[in-house]
Amino acid sequence: MEIILLRDVEKVGLRGEVVNVARGYARNFLLPRKLAEVATPGRVAEVRRIEAERARHEARSAEQAAEIAATLGKTVLRFDVKAGPTGSLFGSVTPTDIADEIWRTRKIRVDRRKIGVDTIKRIGRYAVPVDVFDGVSAELKLMVVPEGGELPPEEELAAMAAAEAAAEAAAAPAAAGGPASGEPAVEGPVAGEPAEEPAAEADEA
Repeated sequence: MEIILLRDVEKVGLRGEVVNVARGYARNFLLPRKLAEVATPGRVAEVRRIEAERARHEARSAEQAAEIAATLGKTVLRFDVKAGPTGSLFGSVTPTDIADEIWRTRKIRVDRRKIGVDTIKRIGRYAVPVDVFDGVSAELKLMVVPEGGELPPEEELAAMAAAEAAAEAAAAPAAAGGPASGEPAVEGPVAGEPAEEPAAEADEA
């Protein structure tokens, strides 16, 4: 079944791409979550028209690329996003989001695959390398800001990240089902007993 992706979907494709997926996957997962829409001939034609329009603004020579790189080097993109108290985003900022924002603010088309950053999941200041053309690159600055607020100083951002990492590390043993720190080894056999319970529940089912 052909669909048009409305968001980046790992191992499927990037936003705006027309891809072929299993009908059940589309009906049960992608479409209900508004990650994609059905690829009707009219919508496919519209997507391709938009892509062709943007392609006209892509670097086609080293001279054009140098001008674009100079513009990107002076550009600071700001993303206002929902974030938790430790700075983690409730969503994310993807290379596609960055490419779209470059187009919106500068009318410059950059291939999202040439944007050298993984999905951003924390607030902060980022310097992102962009391959504009063969042998021509630029460094784009990003500010990922908590919605309705401003970015704290770098020291505070680092402290927030460290606190979250410490909390995750502390939670890991409990999530793995291991004994808590300081518990005597004799507790080991007791911890193994509940492993039989799921099998009993399965028999009842």
